[in-house]
Amino acid sequence: MPLKTKEDYLNFFLKYFFQGLMIIGPFGLTIFVIWYIVSSIDSSIPFLSENLYPGITFLLVIAATVLIGFLGSKFVFGRLIFDRVDSFLEKTPGIKHIYTPTKDVMSSFVGDKKKFNNPVWVKTNENPEIWRIGFLTQKEMGEVEKHNYVAVYLPHSYAISGWVIITEEKNIKPVVGMSASAAMKFAVSGGVAGFHSDDNVFKAPE
Repeated sequence: MPLKTKEDYLNFFLKYFFQGLMIIGPFGLTIFVIWYIVSSIDSSIPFLSENLYPGITFLLVIAATVLIGFLGSKFVFGRLIFDRVDSFLEKTPGIKHIYTPTKDVMSSFVGDKKKFNNPVWVKTNENPEIWRIGFLTQKEMGEVEKHNYVAVYLPHSYAISGWVIITEEKNIKPVVGMSASAAMKFAVSGGVAGFHSDDNVFKAPE
Protein backbone atom coordinates (compact mmCIF):
# COMPACT_ATOMS: atom_id res chain seq x y z
CA MET A 1 0.00 0.00 0.00
CA PRO A 2 1.64 3.29 -1.13
CA LEU A 3 2.21 6.06 1.39
CA LYS A 4 0.32 9.22 0.54
CA THR A 5 0.07 11.49 3.57
CA LYS A 6 2.26 12.61 6.42
CA GLU A 7 0.13 10.47 8.73
CA ASP A 8 0.87 7.40 6.59
CA TYR A 9 4.60 8.08 6.83
CA LEU A 10 4.35 8.63 10.59
CA ASN A 11 2.38 5.41 11.08
CA PHE A 12 4.89 3.54 8.88
CA PHE A 13 7.79 4.94 10.93
CA LEU A 14 6.22 4.19 14.32
CA LYS A 15 5.12 0.69 13.31
CA TYR A 16 8.58 -0.47 12.28
CA PHE A 17 10.30 1.51 15.02
CA PHE A 18 8.40 -0.47 17.64
CA GLN A 19 8.95 -3.69 15.67
CA GLY A 20 12.66 -2.93 15.80
CA LEU A 21 12.48 -2.35 19.54
CA MET A 22 10.77 -5.71 19.97
CA ILE A 23 13.64 -7.38 18.13
CA ILE A 24 16.52 -5.41 19.64
CA GLY A 25 15.14 -5.17 23.21
CA PRO A 26 15.50 -8.83 24.27
CA PHE A 27 18.93 -9.11 22.62
CA GLY A 28 20.12 -5.87 24.20
CA LEU A 29 18.86 -6.75 27.65
CA THR A 30 20.39 -10.24 27.47
CA ILE A 31 23.77 -8.85 26.41
CA PHE A 32 23.63 -6.19 29.13
CA VAL A 33 22.82 -8.73 31.87
CA ILE A 34 25.62 -11.06 30.72
CA TRP A 35 28.07 -8.17 30.51
CA TYR A 36 27.05 -6.91 33.97
CA ILE A 37 27.49 -10.35 35.55
CA VAL A 38 30.85 -10.99 33.88
CA SER A 39 32.21 -7.51 34.69
CA SER A 40 30.98 -7.72 38.30
CA ILE A 41 32.72 -11.05 38.87
CA ASP A 42 35.84 -9.81 37.09
CA SER A 43 36.00 -6.72 39.32
CA SER A 44 36.09 -8.94 42.43
CA ILE A 45 39.65 -9.98 41.48
CA PRO A 46 40.88 -7.12 39.27
CA PHE A 47 44.46 -8.44 39.24
CA LEU A 48 43.55 -11.41 37.05
CA SER A 49 41.36 -9.60 34.54
CA GLU A 50 43.75 -6.65 34.19
CA ASN A 51 46.94 -8.68 33.84
CA LEU A 52 45.74 -11.79 32.03
CA TYR A 53 42.53 -11.57 30.04
CA PRO A 54 39.17 -9.84 30.55
CA GLY A 55 36.61 -12.39 31.66
CA ILE A 56 39.16 -14.84 33.04
CA THR A 57 37.81 -14.48 36.58
CA PHE A 58 34.31 -15.26 35.34
CA LEU A 59 35.54 -18.38 33.52
CA LEU A 60 37.43 -19.52 36.61
CA VAL A 61 34.31 -19.10 38.76
CA ILE A 62 32.25 -21.14 36.27
CA ALA A 63 34.92 -23.85 36.12
CA ALA A 64 35.19 -23.98 39.91
CA THR A 65 31.39 -24.26 40.25
CA VAL A 66 31.30 -27.16 37.79
CA LEU A 67 34.19 -28.85 39.60
CA ILE A 68 32.51 -28.49 42.99
CA GLY A 69 29.25 -29.85 41.61
CA PHE A 70 31.07 -32.81 40.07
CA LEU A 71 33.09 -33.63 43.19
CA GLY A 72 30.05 -33.19 45.43
CA SER A 73 27.90 -35.61 43.46
CA LYS A 74 30.33 -38.20 42.06
CA PHE A 75 32.83 -38.79 44.87
CA VAL A 76 32.00 -40.12 48.33
CA PHE A 77 34.78 -38.10 49.98
CA GLY A 78 33.63 -34.90 48.32
CA ARG A 79 30.01 -35.59 49.26
CA LEU A 80 31.10 -36.23 52.86
CA ILE A 81 32.96 -32.91 53.07
CA PHE A 82 30.08 -30.91 51.59
CA ASP A 83 27.58 -32.65 53.87
CA ARG A 84 29.68 -31.73 56.92
CA VAL A 85 29.93 -28.10 55.79
CA ASP A 86 26.20 -28.07 55.02
CA SER A 87 25.34 -29.43 58.47
CA PHE A 88 27.65 -26.90 60.15
CA LEU A 89 26.11 -23.93 58.32
CA GLU A 90 22.56 -25.11 59.03
CA LYS A 91 23.30 -25.22 62.77
CA THR A 92 25.30 -22.00 63.07
CA PRO A 93 23.23 -19.24 64.75
CA GLY A 94 22.57 -16.29 62.48
CA ILE A 95 24.10 -17.89 59.41
CA LYS A 96 21.48 -20.65 59.29
CA HIS A 97 18.73 -18.07 58.75
CA ILE A 98 20.42 -17.01 55.52
CA TYR A 99 21.95 -20.28 54.34
CA THR A 100 18.98 -22.64 54.84
CA PRO A 101 16.29 -20.58 53.02
CA THR A 102 18.71 -19.85 50.18
CA LYS A 103 19.54 -23.55 49.81
CA ASP A 104 15.88 -24.53 49.90
CA VAL A 105 14.90 -21.98 47.24
CA MET A 106 17.76 -22.95 44.90
CA SER A 107 17.13 -26.68 45.33
CA SER A 108 13.49 -26.07 44.40
CA PHE A 109 14.53 -24.90 40.94
CA VAL A 110 17.64 -26.97 40.15
CA GLY A 111 19.32 -30.20 41.19
CA ASP A 112 17.93 -33.63 41.99
CA LYS A 113 15.29 -32.32 44.42
CA LYS A 114 13.42 -29.85 42.23
CA LYS A 115 10.07 -28.92 43.74
CA PHE A 116 8.44 -27.14 40.82
CA ASN A 117 7.99 -30.27 38.72
CA ASN A 118 4.33 -31.00 39.44
CA PRO A 119 2.12 -28.48 37.59
CA VAL A 120 -1.55 -28.34 38.58
CA TRP A 121 -4.68 -26.35 37.80
CA VAL A 122 -6.01 -24.57 40.90
CA LYS A 123 -9.55 -23.31 41.31
CA THR A 124 -9.20 -19.90 42.96
CA ASN A 125 -12.79 -18.73 42.58
CA GLU A 126 -16.11 -20.56 42.53
CA ASN A 127 -18.52 -18.08 40.93
CA PRO A 128 -17.44 -17.20 38.33
CA GLU A 129 -15.20 -20.26 38.09
CA ILE A 130 -11.56 -19.21 37.78
CA TRP A 131 -8.58 -21.53 37.46
CA ARG A 132 -4.89 -20.66 37.75
CA ILE A 133 -1.82 -22.68 36.92
CA GLY A 134 0.55 -23.49 39.77
CA PHE A 135 2.92 -26.09 41.17
CA LEU A 136 2.07 -28.58 43.90
CA THR A 137 4.75 -28.24 46.59
CA GLN A 138 3.20 -30.07 49.58
CA LYS A 139 0.78 -32.96 49.10
CA GLU A 140 -0.05 -33.28 52.79
CA MET A 141 -0.61 -30.52 55.39
CA GLY A 142 -1.70 -32.76 58.28
CA GLU A 143 1.28 -31.73 60.43
CA VAL A 144 -0.23 -28.26 60.75
CA GLU A 145 -3.78 -29.55 61.28
CA LYS A 146 -4.81 -28.93 57.66
CA HIS A 147 -5.99 -32.39 56.67
CA ASN A 148 -7.03 -32.87 53.03
CA TYR A 149 -5.32 -29.61 52.16
CA VAL A 150 -2.30 -29.06 49.90
CA ALA A 151 0.19 -26.27 49.28
CA VAL A 152 0.44 -24.79 45.79
CA TYR A 153 2.94 -22.22 44.52
CA LEU A 154 1.49 -19.68 42.08
CA PRO A 155 4.16 -17.83 40.06
CA HIS A 156 3.61 -14.20 39.10
CA SER A 157 3.59 -13.24 35.43
CA TYR A 158 6.64 -11.34 34.14
CA ALA A 159 8.40 -11.68 37.50
CA ILE A 160 10.56 -14.10 39.49
CA SER A 161 8.23 -13.89 42.47
CA GLY A 162 5.09 -15.78 43.43
CA TRP A 163 2.89 -16.71 46.35
CA VAL A 164 1.77 -19.85 48.15
CA ILE A 165 -1.82 -20.83 48.81
CA ILE A 166 -3.21 -23.61 50.98
CA THR A 167 -6.30 -25.12 49.39
CA GLU A 168 -8.38 -28.28 49.57
CA GLU A 169 -7.31 -31.21 47.43
CA LYS A 170 -10.61 -31.09 45.52
CA ASN A 171 -9.64 -27.67 44.15
CA ILE A 172 -6.64 -28.92 42.17
CA LYS A 173 -6.32 -30.97 39.01
CA PRO A 174 -3.11 -32.27 37.41
CA VAL A 175 -2.01 -30.48 34.25
CA VAL A 176 -2.21 -32.87 31.31
CA GLY A 177 -0.31 -32.39 28.06
CA MET A 178 2.15 -29.81 29.39
CA SER A 179 5.59 -30.33 30.89
CA ALA A 180 6.66 -28.57 34.09
CA SER A 181 8.99 -26.22 32.18
CA ALA A 182 6.28 -25.38 29.66
CA ALA A 183 3.81 -24.74 32.50
CA MET A 184 6.25 -22.37 34.20
CA LYS A 185 6.86 -20.57 30.91
CA PHE A 186 3.11 -20.32 30.31
CA ALA A 187 2.51 -18.85 33.79
CA VAL A 188 5.44 -16.42 33.81
CA SER A 189 4.68 -15.17 30.29
CA GLY A 190 1.13 -14.28 31.28
CA GLY A 191 -0.28 -16.96 28.99
CA VAL A 192 1.47 -15.60 25.90
CA ALA A 193 3.62 -18.71 25.61
CA GLY A 194 1.75 -21.70 24.20
CA PHE A 195 1.06 -24.97 25.92
CA HIS A 196 4.28 -26.40 24.52
CA SER A 197 7.66 -24.81 25.05
CA ASP A 198 8.11 -23.77 21.42
CA ASP A 199 4.55 -22.57 20.77
CA ASN A 200 3.34 -19.00 20.84
CA VAL A 201 -0.38 -18.33 20.89
CA PHE A 202 -0.02 -14.58 20.40
CA LYS A 203 0.63 -13.08 17.02
CA ALA A 204 1.27 -9.40 16.54
CA PRO A 205 -1.14 -7.76 14.10
CA GLU A 206 0.17 -6.98 10.67
